[in-house]
Amino acid sequence: MAFVELRQYKVRQGKMDDWVRLMDEEIIPFQISKGMVITGNFRGESDDSVYFWIRRFETEAERERLYKAVYESEFWTTRIGPRIPEFLDREQSVITRVVPTSRSPMQ
Repeated sequence: MAFVELRQYKVRQGKMDDWVRLMDEEIIPFQISKGMVITGNFRGESDDSVYFWIRRFETEAERERLYKAVYESEFWTTRIGPRIPEFLDREQSVITRVVPTSRSPMQ
């Protein structure tokens, strides 16, 4: 059964615009090129430290394969990963796996 990851990040003060640009221009396109399905990304309406995004996976095996393709790639380990701490307080990240209900449009 398909599931999604609802990923919530705490963005460092004053870094939201730069973080959104990095996500929109580099991270999301790269992950999509590796096969990730990104169903949405959002910033807080009144809280400029809140960023959410949603990724969809068909199976756990697919998630494991895509994680490896993204997070073990040279591009990620040398160009993206080292920059993340500048933007995010990773200790406050919350990643929740959820399964769509039978009538959810996100099947």
